[in-house]
Amino acid sequence: MFCLNVNHWNIIIIINITFIINNKQLRVYRLFCCFCRAPKPPNDEVVSWRQSLKKLLECKTGQLAFREFLKTEYSEENILFWLVCEEYKTITSNTEMAEAAKRIYTEFVQVDAPRQINIDCETRQEITNSMSQPTLSCFDKAQRVIYKLMKKDSYPRFLKSEIYQALLEPSDAS
Repeated sequence: MFCLNVNHWNIIIIINITFIINNKQLRVYRLFCCFCRAPKPPNDEVVSWRQSLKKLLECKTGQLAFREFLKTEYSEENILFWLVCEEYKTITSNTEMAEAAKRIYTEFVQVDAPRQINIDCETRQEITNSMSQPTLSCFDKAQRVIYKLMKKDSYPRFLKSEIYQALLEPSDAS
């Protein structure tokens, strides 16, 4: 399986190779960062992701590896929402803010959205009410909820995942 993700300036490929040895299935993940043409991020960077979810999300390659993991758990919408909220906070134009807020709402927040995030009804209603005049902080509460969800649930599993463990393995010398 080849997965190709384009996230602004970075492209990452995760290759999942399955071997059957002595009737046992062995899956091997390899991550390649095409942007920097490195086989993987430096080991000390990968190790630093263990410190916190915040540390992981500060790194573009960490975001992409975590996103690949979330795809396997069918919860990719969480990181996508968190990232789009981070980008949303940088908007300076009111017109652009209103357009972006509507896109985020339609994609992630409204009931039956294509990538509906798991937030409580009260938070969803607050966002719905703010759509007539969105502010830079209108998604903050939902973003905090999603961050806590990733931190408590997905992040610990990511650290135990085959994807993360493969990144910790030393690179093969050429």
